Amino acid sequence: MLETIAIILIILWVLGLVSAYTMGGLIHLLLVIAVVVILVRLIQGRRL
Repeated sequence: MLETIAIILIILWVLGLVSAYTMGGLIHLLLVIAVVVILVRLIQGRRL
């Protein structure tokens, strides 16, 4: 589930970068959230 959310956030971030309607901070916030989700998933995977 976390991987799906991260992928969706990354896709939204990339779409935001290529669109003419970028909202600056929101786009970068999506990227940060996606990276955090991926890191949490990796950390949880190593602990199991």
